[in-house]
Amino acid sequence: MMDNFTPDRFADEFDATGVPQELRGWLSRYGVGTLVVKMGIKFLELGPERSVATMPVEGNTQVAGILHGGAHVVLAETLGSFSAALHAGEGRHVVGIEVGATHHRGVSSGLVTGTCTAIHLGGTLATHEIVMTDEHGRRLSTARITNMIRENRHR
Repeated sequence: MMDNFTPDRFADEFDATGVPQELRGWLSRYGVGTLVVKMGIKFLELGPERSVATMPVEGNTQVAGILHGGAHVVLAETLGSFSAALHAGEGRHVVGIEVGATHHRGVSSGLVTGTCTAIHLGGTLATHEIVMTDEHGRRLSTARITNMIRENRHR
């Protein structure tokens, strides 16, 4: 029987999304979230100042056959929140307080890459810019997320 604190509880989820071995202990309490798995997001790099992940267009399109605008934001918020949480460190957690995106061009197939770069890493706020590009390096959208950093409550 596995409980919420068993490190192997999310092993399949971590394998599917490419979570580096050194971060699995940190994520073993909550995993990466079912939406990340459903969207097909794969982490290539995870850090407080820079994170990179890919997401397939297929399965994440809107009625016109292009990548759904909300999918752009899911990838952006995932990368920004993970980066902010890594910055916050042990004993603290992050809560998204603002996210916005500008869509520059549509894409109907292939793989989208999100590159997250820190704009501000403070003691109470972390802000990141996330740029989504297609397989040819063309910018598809630009997003920004701000996370508030909070102390964990001990019960």
